[in-house]
Amino acid sequence: MAPETEVSDAQAFARKVFSLYTGGILTLMIQLGYKTGLFDVLAKAAGTSDEIAARAGLSERYVREWLGAVVTSGIVVYDAPSATYSLPPSHAVCLTGNNRLNIAPQSIVVSHLAKHLPRVTDAFRHGGGVPYAEFRPEFTDLMDDSWRRIYDETLLTGFLPAVPGLPDRLRSGVRVADVGCGTGHAVNLMAKEFSRSTFIGYDLAEDALAKATREAQAMELSNARFEVVDVVKLPGQPQFDVIFAFDSIHDQVDPAEVLRRINRALAPEGLFVMIDIKGTSNLQQDMSNPFAPFYYGLSTLHCLTVSLAHGGTGLGTMWGEQVARRMLADAGFTKVDVVHSPRPQNLVYVCRR
Repeated sequence: MAPETEVSDAQAFARKVFSLYTGGILTLMIQLGYKTGLFDVLAKAAGTSDEIAARAGLSERYVREWLGAVVTSGIVVYDAPSATYSLPPSHAVCLTGNNRLNIAPQSIVVSHLAKHLPRVTDAFRHGGGVPYAEFRPEFTDLMDDSWRRIYDETLLTGFLPAVPGLPDRLRSGVRVADVGCGTGHAVNLMAKEFSRSTFIGYDLAEDALAKATREAQAMELSNARFEVVDVVKLPGQPQFDVIFAFDSIHDQVDPAEVLRRINRALAPEGLFVMIDIKGTSNLQQDMSNPFAPFYYGLSTLHCLTVSLAHGGTGLGTMWGEQVARRMLADAGFTKVDVVHSPRPQNLVYVCRR
């Protein structure tokens, strides 16, 4: 390779790396806009920096500098003649509101995980990891902030109908469990919709289950309850007709044992519905997945390390369909169907004993 070509390639790669750094900074700008309500103010009406700051109740000088970052990055539009700023409707739908398209809450993941980078760096050198307890309660809150919107819009109308016959089964009155339920919003939504069925959510996080219980009480649900349980010790009795795992298996210290426990806890005609990240178990194939860099990085800084912290398997977020199918078969599931979910990031595994 000629020296001038090497220089050109290096410069091109340096620009790519700097664009990644820029993305990191802009992620923090999005977090600022979300936390301070600036996106909400901009979505309602255009304005000068003075007007926007006044509506948001913020310092104009900070707002003006923040506007410089989000304008030059193409997030906010600036009209020079009137010196006004506006948020296009197509951008506002992704950065405001309680709908699932609002991805602004996910910006908090970056700053939260960055706090744990020194410990993860140490784990690279010495092994081990960062226990899940050290990520709480912030991780609990940010996961709730993101997934609550998704559940509200797609759980009853998207995820559940993706499994043939599942809504009818829930409507008829069955025993249901959710392993790794977090703040329990999915459980509570289902309990409200399917009043003949009984629901229990299991999780390690006492803070998350406290929120789940408070919400169930506020919703006046008599058919939903929550229990602090390490699901690697999930009892075989009583058995359940349906067991859910929403994006929780790959975080487990011993995911193989958790799957075996789930299998034993199912009634003979029971159904295990596992929603997890869409991966292939093949790095070469994952290169065509636009979500892969995010989830491999998220795994490095959270999902992998919380497992390895306790000497676990370290399955990782991108364990993928091939590995999942093998592990489900090893756990005793004789039939596994994989269907698309309402989100392109996820797959739905429909598993029978």
